Amino acid sequence: MRQSVRIWGAGVAAAAVVAGSVGAAVAVASPSPAPHKPAATAPAAGSATASTKTVRAWQQFRVRGVVKSVPAGSRVTLQQKVSGSGWTTLPASMNTNSRSMYNMRVMLGMKGHNKLRLVDSRKRAVTPVIDVWVR
Repeated sequence: MRQSVRIWGAGVAAAAVVAGSVGAAVAVASPSPAPHKPAATAPAAGSATASTKTVRAWQQFRVRGVVKSVPAGSRVTLQQKVSGSGWTTLPASMNTNSRSMYNMRVMLGMKGHNKLRLVDSRKRAVTPVIDVWVR
């Protein structure tokens, strides 16, 4: 039990994101105390792709796409699906560029199947779910 709690805690605290077009600022992600659920389920109005579908723990990969439902320069935040407790907002976010595009560098440590998405400032999903397997 204790080992699974440690593994879960390390995995959830595992996303480190650097806003690719903004500079070299690094934010080590740890989950917020309570999972955030979207206020209203809105259809995903954008695209999201991961540069790879399978990574090693703590291996860097990119999540990039375009968001159509928010104005250019809006802040988008990365969320991770935690089984049994909904979506957890990670402290990893960036502003979209002038063409409403984003490009994040991400590292995950929670092994297994990870589901990610980006949400806008009102916690509405703006991208479809991205599946990434961490070995």
